[in-house]
Amino acid sequence: MNCNTQLQIGNNLFLHQNVLLAPLAGITDFPFRQTVRMCGGELTFTEMISANGLVYENQKTLAMLLPVKEEYPIGVQIFGSDPEIMSEAAVICQEYGATIIDINMGCPQKKVVKTGAGAALMLTPRVASKIVEEIAKKVSIPVSCKIRLGWDTKDINGALFAKMLEQAGASMVTVHGRTRSQMFSGRANWPLIKTVKENLSIPVIANGDVKTLEDAIKCLEESNADGVMIGRAAIGSPWIIGQVADGLHKGIHKAPDMSLILDIIDFHLEMIEQYYTKDVAPKICRKHLAWYTKGMRNSASFRNHLFTAKTMEEIRSLAKDYFQMVIKQ
Repeated sequence: MNCNTQLQIGNNLFLHQNVLLAPLAGITDFPFRQTVRMCGGELTFTEMISANGLVYENQKTLAMLLPVKEEYPIGVQIFGSDPEIMSEAAVICQEYGATIIDINMGCPQKKVVKTGAGAALMLTPRVASKIVEEIAKKVSIPVSCKIRLGWDTKDINGALFAKMLEQAGASMVTVHGRTRSQMFSGRANWPLIKTVKENLSIPVIANGDVKTLEDAIKCLEESNADGVMIGRAAIGSPWIIGQVADGLHKGIHKAPDMSLILDIIDFHLEMIEQYYTKDVAPKICRKHLAWYTKGMRNSASFRNHLFTAKTMEEIRSLAKDYFQMVIKQ
C-alpha cells in the first residue's frame, strides 16, 4: 500500500489529501462541489464538459465554467475526440480558472462513445496521445486523464495506454477498474490498476467501488495507487470524501451525526437556491433530497410529497417537517 496521503500533480500543484471527488454528469455542479469542500474535500472535478460546446461558444456550456474562478483546486473535465478542438477548449478552461485539465477517456455511454470520445479513445491510442500532447503544449496547468482498464476483457490495454499518455505530457492518470464493456456492472478490479501504476512515474488514482474508508484502504493496498477517487458513493453523502481522507491521513473515522447532516443538507440547498434560477432550483433540490433521505425512516412517503412540491418554500417546509420527525424518532 502506498502510505503517502499527499499528492503532487505536475510541478506546482500540491495537495494535502489523496481522496478526490470524481466528475459526475448531472451531479458535480458548483453547489455540490462546494458542499464537498465544506465537508473537508480538497480537489473536486466538474461534470464532463463538451469541448465542442466551449469552442463554438454554446452559452449553456460556457456557463458551466463561470464558478470555476471561485474554486481552488478545481479540475475541469472535458470530452471530445478532435485534438485541435480539445486543445482550444483546454485554453478556454484555463482562462476561466481551471487548476487541472482532465480529459475524459473512460465514459462508457453510447452517445459519447459513438462520437469517438470517452472510452472510445482507448481504441485509438494515437488520437488520445495527440490530444494530450496538443493540450499540454497550449496550457501551463497540469493535464490529467481518466481512463478504464480497456475496452473489454480481450483488450486490457490500460497500462500501455496510460504510458503513452504520460509520454505525451499527462501529469496524472485516474483508472476506473472496469472495462468499457462492463459499464458499471460487476466489481472494479483494483489489482489490475496496479499494472498501470507499475508502468508510470506520474500519480495514478484508483477509481471504482470505493464507498467506505475500509474500501479505500483495501483499494490502495491492492492497486498501490497514489490515491482514490470517489464518485457514486458521494451522491447523498458528500461528506464521504473528507471522512475517508481524514481516515487515511489522520486515522480519524467519524461519521457525521444527524445534526451535522442537517447542517450539510441546509448548506447544499442554500447553494442550489443561490446558483440556479427559481424555475430550476426546485428540480435540483428534489433529486438531492431524495438521495439524502434514501434508507431513512418513512423516506418513501417523504419523497412522494417532495416530488409534488413546486417551489423552494414548499420543499424547505417539507424537509423541515420530515427531519424533525426523524430526529424525534
